[in-house]
Amino acid sequence: MSAAFKAFLNSPVGPKTTHFWGPVSNWGIILASVADTKKPPEMISGNMTGVLCVYSALFVRFAWMVRPRNYFLMVTHSCNECVQLYQLSRWARAQGFLGKKKEQEAQE
Repeated sequence: MSAAFKAFLNSPVGPKTTHFWGPVSNWGIILASVADTKKPPEMISGNMTGVLCVYSALFVRFAWMVRPRNYFLMVTHSCNECVQLYQLSRWARAQGFLGKKKEQEAQE
């Protein structure tokens, strides 16, 4: 085994710790959200998507502040934040919260 691989295995954020497997399991949320982009926006829960946005934003900060810094967790939650913000924008557009001004201007 190479020295670099051994160092990764035994590092404080390596695969022998929850600091590694937590972010790995969180990729399931991201993959499910990406799959949900094909579904109609009426099926999106605005409350749940908003909560996931706040959750991911908080964990991005946590991953940055914790020692040792967990870059894998930070990237995971950054990706989730992007996907959830996209889903939230789809929900808001379907509910009429976004794009209302253009529709009103077109009617006038």
